[in-house]
Amino acid sequence: MISADIQIVMPEILLAVYAMLALLAAVYTNKDKSASLLTWVTSGLFVLLGLWIGVNGQGTQTAFDGMFNDDAFSRFAKVAILLSAAAVLLMSEAYMKRRGLLRFEYPILVALAVVGMMVMVSAGDLMALYMGLELQSLSLYVVASLRRDSVKSTEAGLKYFVLGALSSGLLLYGASLTYGFAGTTLFSGIIEASAHHPSLGLLFGIVFLVAGLAFKVSAAPFHMWTPDVYEGSPTPVTAFFATAPKIAAMAMFARVVHDAFGHIVSDWQQIVAFLSVVSMFLGAVAAIGQKDIKRLMAYSSIAHMGFALMGLAAGTVLGVQAMLIYMAIYVVMNIGTFAFILGMERDGRPVTSIESLRMYSKRQPLRALALLVLMFSLAGVPPMVGFFGKFYVLRAAYDAGLGWLAVAGVIASVIGAFYYLRIVFYMYFGEEAEPLDGKLNPVLWGFLMAASLAMVIGVFNLFGIEPIAQAAAQALVH
Repeated sequence: MISADIQIVMPEILLAVYAMLALLAAVYTNKDKSASLLTWVTSGLFVLLGLWIGVNGQGTQTAFDGMFNDDAFSRFAKVAILLSAAAVLLMSEAYMKRRGLLRFEYPILVALAVVGMMVMVSAGDLMALYMGLELQSLSLYVVASLRRDSVKSTEAGLKYFVLGALSSGLLLYGASLTYGFAGTTLFSGIIEASAHHPSLGLLFGIVFLVAGLAFKVSAAPFHMWTPDVYEGSPTPVTAFFATAPKIAAMAMFARVVHDAFGHIVSDWQQIVAFLSVVSMFLGAVAAIGQKDIKRLMAYSSIAHMGFALMGLAAGTVLGVQAMLIYMAIYVVMNIGTFAFILGMERDGRPVTSIESLRMYSKRQPLRALALLVLMFSLAGVPPMVGFFGKFYVLRAAYDAGLGWLAVAGVIASVIGAFYYLRIVFYMYFGEEAEPLDGKLNPVLWGFLMAASLAMVIGVFNLFGIEPIAQAAAQALVH
């Protein structure tokens, strides 16, 4: 029944219709003057949809003959995507307005990207997955090059576009191989075709699919775009790249390997474990020499995706649960850190040099303390919540018989701690630098304090996300 199918995809339809109506409304009114209002309304809609999906969702349903899944896993990912996108939009409004970057297209493009992400995490078919992925990517290419008068921003958008097209090509080639050897694009059909001695062509299909997906999560060695795009994009856009799209890409990755290739875990496990190790070590080592905090956060995100992939490599319910918990914690840490970075200014101009934080604690003790908590959490120092995220994925890998991967993770974590602790060292010790004078607006202040408090208070029960993540993982893993 088409009406039942439409009921299942209602949140996506509502958001897409809202984006198109907002576009028409903005064109026929005084355009950029309505940008602030649009930003707040879009954020509010994200929060409402997130609550609706979280509260109303129950059981497992499929729409359009299995092309779209509505289960506990997709709902967990969607709520995380919507809430993190809302947070970043609210954080970016004042920053973009002050620099003349707040155009009406910005919140609309973010809304369209979020529609794409929601389709990606619910996809039950390779074509549905690709449609969602391209809607997200096309919106993000434009958002990356939003600052038209900046060579760096334009370069970031162009690099992202060219490399994104390459990764889409890899993904499509993998999808066509999979279709050729499985005879269907539906995940339910592919998992049956791969159950008994999968053909060599199908295995090649997995390799190309995983390579395309690895680009989307910025896992090494497919990470080339990340540092340049993070540095060149306007800071609020960088904050968006570091949050919602990461959850969507990791959830899509999990959906493909478990829903379509869940019977041949041993075949894709070694590929995902390799991506995990390379990402953790490349992210940890390459970040050490960075002078720009946005580039540092880019390499940090590569390392963190390595840890999330470690959970996925386990191929178990615990592994997927660990990955979901890790991503939820990672996003909260990043929102807090970028709330701080958005407030780094001198004479009204944004500053991203790490050197500018020297003896910052003298002038802003509370903000310095909040960043210290977030850096400790990103480094995985106990008793911060970040430590428990890493502990979960390490345990999942060890329980799945990947003890060597867990050991590699511990070593990479120790290396990675250096560059987080260096920021703390700059803030509390050494010579004083030319002071930053940026005043945090109430929204940024609120997000910075809330995120740092969450890293401390969340130690007690992780805000109750463990059982929700477990239910989500059980809905996905066959």
